[in-house]
Amino acid sequence: MSADLQDEQTLLFRDIVIICIHYQLFPSSLSHVRWSDIRRRGMYRKLFCCFCRAPKPPIDEVVSWRQSLKKLQESKTGQLAFREFLRTEYSEENILFWLACEEYKTITTSNEIAIAAKRIYAEFVHVDAPRQINIDCGTRQEITNSMSQPTLSCFDKAQRLIYKLMKKDCYPRFLKSEIYQGLLEPSEAR
Repeated sequence: MSADLQDEQTLLFRDIVIICIHYQLFPSSLSHVRWSDIRRRGMYRKLFCCFCRAPKPPIDEVVSWRQSLKKLQESKTGQLAFREFLRTEYSEENILFWLACEEYKTITTSNEIAIAAKRIYAEFVHVDAPRQINIDCGTRQEITNSMSQPTLSCFDKAQRLIYKLMKKDCYPRFLKSEIYQGLLEPSEAR
């Protein structure tokens, strides 16, 4: 298989997964998708995940997300919807960092802690990070200093700051967003 074809298939797979996620959460938003283009590339049957056939979450679950950001984040679908909202606001790095920190806290070996800490640092904290989070320079410096011997708590302060930012700023806007409001609408899938 040529490198160009492999690259095209990788991009197509990513696009189809994104379409599947969108279809689950926002079926009416896909009216512009040209399914014939996907089928014509010959990958439709192989790569189209079953995720798109999953029903929207029950309305009572969606309504429960209004209780708190914590309640929203306890739901996988809630996380996905909130992440999609943050992506549209160009602040997806916040939820990705928060989730990475939650996963980081479950690591048990010191070698894995060091590897994961460096990955999180490079992805979100370093001044040239591709998904740099918005934290004060004091917190950033504390994390930088801890990278020589990272602990499970080295990102805690930054995680609390990002959570507070999401709770006070992003979460209220999410509840008013078309994404959330669309999930409250009844559909045949429920």
